[in-house]
Amino acid sequence: MKKLVAGISKFTGLFAIAAVMISCNKEQSKNSGAAAAGSGANAEQIVYVNSDSLLNNYEYFKAVQATFQEKSKKAQADLQAKGAAFQREVAAYQQSAGSLSADQRQSTEERLARKQQELATFNQSAGNELANEEAKENEKLYNKVSDYLKTHAKAKGYKLVLTYSKSNPSVLYADSSLDVTKEVVEGLNAEYKKDKK
Repeated sequence: MKKLVAGISKFTGLFAIAAVMISCNKEQSKNSGAAAAGSGANAEQIVYVNSDSLLNNYEYFKAVQATFQEKSKKAQADLQAKGAAFQREVAAYQQSAGSLSADQRQSTEERLARKQQELATFNQSAGNELANEEAKENEKLYNKVSDYLKTHAKAKGYKLVLTYSKSNPSVLYADSSLDVTKEVVEGLNAEYKKDKK
């Protein structure tokens, strides 16, 4: 289950690796370049999104994270309950082993070994199921942010959108005037509210 808790933090890693770089189409850059040339502004606007702030403030991510934490707790509780029941069976066998015949001991030990294997299989299966679900949610998260940024970048005339994270700093320095995280989070949360209705 520790894999799941670590997996939740992979959202951040996946988001940082994705490095959401979006190029607007050539027509858009020609139009914005011509307008910018006339105004003296930079024709090739580059901005960045702080992925740590984005994930901390994006309501969709918070909802997904809460769901995974709840599922992880439930799976862990199930596993602990099954493990405790198995331990009680083993303790009961150990107390009564002296009064059992050799055949009874062998039969009980085989049954307990099967139960132990079933417990290990249950644990692995639950972990795999949560990991698969997490991978799908990671992809959804990436697609939601990426799709939104494509539209947002075109509307704002951004040529390139980078991502920054303290935990995985691929950008060593960026002027804070290029930080568009707040406007991106506001837009994403607005879309998420619409999607929920």
